Amino acid sequence: MQNQKDPLHGITLQKIVETLVDYYGFDTLGELIPIKCFTSNPSVKSSLTFLRKTDWARKKVENLYIKILPKLS
Repeated sequence: MQNQKDPLHGITLQKIVETLVDYYGFDTLGELIPIKCFTSNPSVKSSLTFLRKTDWARKKVENLYIKILPKLS
């Protein structure tokens, strides 16, 4: 089975979060996905800790990343 159609294949959660922070900044990211790890004393490290434990939040972050992928190329 090939994963070429999966835009997240081979991309770490850390890379996703860092890309979104670079693209939006934590302020805008916290408005788009209002979760505490983006709105209250945000850091990539604390965000990763939360997102690794929280599937629904991770899905939102992954979906936002997929949405901006065309703009990144």
